[in-house]
Parts: sequence; structure tokens; C-alpha cells
Amino acid sequence: MPTPSMEDYLEKIYITIEEKGYARSVDIASSLGVLPSSVTKMMQKLDDVDLGIYERYRGFILTDKGKRLAKKLVEKHQMLEEFLQLIGVQDQNIYEEVEKLEHYISKETALCISSLLDFFVENPSIKDSYLTNFKKNN
Repeated sequence: MPTPSMEDYLEKIYITIEEKGYARSVDIASSLGVLPSSVTKMMQKLDDVDLGIYERYRGFILTDKGKRLAKKLVEKHQMLEEFLQLIGVQDQNIYEEVEKLEHYISKETALCISSLLDFFVENPSIKDSYLTNFKKNN
């Protein structure tokens, strides 16, 4: 099981590869606000647990296992952002809150939140009613 730090790196690596087609230490370091040497160490750790392949001076690629996990992490992150927006968390606080939550909620809880979001998509009038009542009471 990857650590929360490994999960953060996997997310950034996955997003960077999706955007640029490759992931270099300097790109990941910049987006996470850490030193490139820290990224290199983490890439080596991810390689050790078969989530990626690190080649010195060439960059990093995700293994199939790493891609699947990273994609799930990115989807969970997006789902939590959507959920926090729905329940009225202020936009400037959402990213920080998601970063705290995403590593600690269970698959079951994530599935429940996702199901609730799907329900609101399928029932926009109920969502609108909820939001109206929420705004009225807060």
C-alpha cells in the first residue's frame, strides 16, 4: 500500500504524463514545491514497488499497475473536489481539504460519496432544492 506521499507523487506524475507525454523530476518538483532530488528519491521508491520505472537522466514512466492506481487517485481527488464544492466548502479551501481527505477515506466512503454525486446528477431538482435550503440556512 503506497504512503500518502507516494500517492501525491503518483497523482502529479500521472497528470504530468497526461499533459506532456512524459514526467521529469524538475516538472514534478515544480508542481509539488519540492526539490528535484526529493522527486528522484521518490521515483526510485516507486520503481522499487513496481509502480513505475525510473531511468536516470531519462525520466520516469508508470507501470500498468502504477497507471491504474494513479488514475484511481486522480479520480478520487476530482470526486472529492466536486463533493466539497457541492456541500458548500469555499473554493479557496477545497484543494487543501481534498489533500487531507483523499488519503484517509475508505473505498466504501468514496463509493458512497460518488453515488451521492451521481444521484444529484440524475436528479438535478433535488440537488437544486438541497442547495437552496443549504444557502438559506447558512
